[in-house]
Amino acid sequence: MTTDFKSLPVIDISPLLLKCDDPDMAEDAGVVEVVRQLDRACRDAGFFYVIGHGISESLIKKVREITREFFNLPYEEKLKIKITPAAGYRGYQRIGENVTKGKPDIHEAIDCYTEFEQGKYGDTGKAMEGPNQWPENPQEFKELMEEYTKLCTDLSRKMLRGIALALGGSPYEFEGKIAGEPFWVFRLIGYPGAPFSNGQPENDIGCGAHTDYGLLSLINQDDDKTALQVRNMAGDWIPVIPIPGSFICNIGDMLKILSNGEYESTLHRVINNSPRYRVCVGFFYETSFDAMVEPLDIFKEKYPGNKACQENKKVVYGEHLVNKLKTTFANLVEHS
Repeated sequence: MTTDFKSLPVIDISPLLLKCDDPDMAEDAGVVEVVRQLDRACRDAGFFYVIGHGISESLIKKVREITREFFNLPYEEKLKIKITPAAGYRGYQRIGENVTKGKPDIHEAIDCYTEFEQGKYGDTGKAMEGPNQWPENPQEFKELMEEYTKLCTDLSRKMLRGIALALGGSPYEFEGKIAGEPFWVFRLIGYPGAPFSNGQPENDIGCGAHTDYGLLSLINQDDDKTALQVRNMAGDWIPVIPIPGSFICNIGDMLKILSNGEYESTLHRVINNSPRYRVCVGFFYETSFDAMVEPLDIFKEKYPGNKACQENKKVVYGEHLVNKLKTTFANLVEHS
């Protein structure tokens, strides 16, 4: 359960990464301290900064810079990779095409997902079949993003070992049949600068209030603009001030279910009050596409009081994702 937090904790996870492949990692003093901090952060806010993550600040910055280059291109150029249902909901979406709770979001984006073989996930997966649509301009865009997603996938897996320990399980609770073949969602997002009225910025909602629906999110945001906001238990929106070189991490709905509701996914939104364009790159680490997600037995035993979560939550991740996409992009017009 989240609290009335006023700021987010900063966690140096380097001791965890150092011992992450050691079967005795849970006995290491450095790991124990990181696990304690992860547990506190997940309970208090569901959001936290991560440093000491091993991904170079130069790469983190380069990913944002090349994303900004793409969004600066003429509209006709961006439409070469236009998102459509026929393209597996992969590609470029114009401003207002993404919808949150029935309202258009004031951002443009490129959406990418784990690629998989045709027919692998039957009728459920059919809606998302196809390769990611990477732009040819800027050059090296695809190569850079594929390198980055591989690093984020590895980092997320290691962080979830720490979170599994924080919940009182083994380091491998979120692997095997749950996420032995993790799916990922990758969104490169651009938020226009805020229009001004009578000298004051207008509060256009870049992305409406929502929770993420996977396991763990890694957010790479511009260093010089504060736009992401997280809601605490009192209902206050807490600004997430950028820390250069860090990731913002948060819990998704699937982790809430697996933990039997012990960890909450927290509402957040984006309002870019800056007059300047803002770039944010979100990597979302999910379960396996065909995983049945329900409270794990070990957490039902450890946290038996969360009966509502046990009784009401059971979902196949891929079905959940496809339904979300069809709702979000219900207004997409298919062109032959």
